[in-house]
Amino acid sequence: MEGDIVLAADTAVVLTGEILGKPRDREDARRMLRMLSGRSHEVLSGVCVRAAGGEEAVEVRSEVSFAHLTERQIAWYVETGEPMDKAGAYAVQGLAAAFVSEVRGSVSNVIGLPLLETLSLLKRSGLPLPWEVRT
Repeated sequence: MEGDIVLAADTAVVLTGEILGKPRDREDARRMLRMLSGRSHEVLSGVCVRAAGGEEAVEVRSEVSFAHLTERQIAWYVETGEPMDKAGAYAVQGLAAAFVSEVRGSVSNVIGLPLLETLSLLKRSGLPLPWEVRT
């Protein structure tokens, strides 16, 4: 409808050129966590806003470094069930925070939506931000 603003976004976990999606099963989750163990990877998000004035998009990159994980840590984490619906088989905002040694870039991007960049796009599209609305 006229005046509507549409926001679309997607995030990918990328390790040496391979996109790590949501694990198919527990063994796939273990495989991904073994791949991430002791290494750094990228979390890439694309955010697009479309409004009456046009369309604008941004790509946000964050780098996440994992500690070296033992098979016991991986087994424990997979058994919690948390990795099963997460890209890369982990949730930095959940139990996997114990495995992350460093995040460079937007933390909210790694969680799922780069907030600073998304709010900037929405503001430029004409949407007042919550703290700009007078009651």
